Amino acid sequence: MKKSHGPAFYAQMISLDNCRTCHGKAVVKRVFFELPCDHCNGSGWVHGETGEALPLEVLATQLGLRYRESLHENKHLRWELEELKGDNKPKAAESRYYEQNNRRGAGGSNFTGD
Repeated sequence: MKKSHGPAFYAQMISLDNCRTCHGKAVVKRVFFELPCDHCNGSGWVHGETGEALPLEVLATQLGLRYRESLHENKHLRWELEELKGDNKPKAAESRYYEQNNRRGAGGSNFTGD
């Protein structure tokens, strides 16, 4: 058995699953109105292996970890998509204006007739 003092250095991800009572909606339909689900504490998420509701502090940490992981994955997917597109990136309005034909002749001059 490993000795440890204090909390873990890193928060470990716990497998989460949708609540079986509210089906992940966080509310339960009653006769006339919807109430927060008592089984999952109104979050829609339970422990994936045991099916028990998580304390709100643990649930907030787990959702934050998952959110950060999804942002990281989304960033990598955007980079891959940009690499596939190549140089077809949209240009800013100013650069589009300066790169289009001005139809005024050489140097963009405007003859006034003086």
